[in-house]
Amino acid sequence: MPKVQVPHAPHFVGWDTLTHSHLSVAQMFMLFALPLSLVPPVMIYYAGKTYGGHMLPLLSDAHLTSISILFFIAELVMTFVVAYIIQWLGDWVGEKPAFADCYKLAVVAPIPLWLAPLFLFIPSFTLNLTIASLALVASGVLVFYGTPSILRIEEEKVEGATVLLAGSILAVAMVAWAVMMYLTLLSWSFITFNLLPLV
Repeated sequence: MPKVQVPHAPHFVGWDTLTHSHLSVAQMFMLFALPLSLVPPVMIYYAGKTYGGHMLPLLSDAHLTSISILFFIAELVMTFVVAYIIQWLGDWVGEKPAFADCYKLAVVAPIPLWLAPLFLFIPSFTLNLTIASLALVASGVLVFYGTPSILRIEEEKVEGATVLLAGSILAVAMVAWAVMMYLTLLSWSFITFNLLPLV
């Protein structure tokens, strides 16, 4: 009886191009992390100004600005935190990836999550929740298919190492996203109830 071959995870051209690029951490930060991290806070500010009192709580310009800045800083810090954790996970499974490669994965995989807030132009909570869920799935797919290329996992180790490493990275990304959401809600509550004179 012939042995069934399990197909390897496909290597997308974009991932391969990024893998063989010589972009430094600073360049990845300037080209990806910095501009993309602006999208969610800008859209939070826009939605708060446009739909405040309906889809979102009613807040002043000062409140919205403070929340947006805090979220923006949290996003940028989290890219480095996640990259360090990816590097540690790579060492744990014996891959020993370079930090620059880990940072590539940390800033490219969440692109769908960074772009999802653009749908806040449409004042529908259900639509935005659906888009956020789809973005989360898309980021998970990017992590799974990008892990072998970005972290240069050897071909014979792709299946086992990818499943283990990608699953761990997804768990870390979920925790990081939850932490950012928690910090945003915490700052939202703090600013709303303690900085009312700023109206």
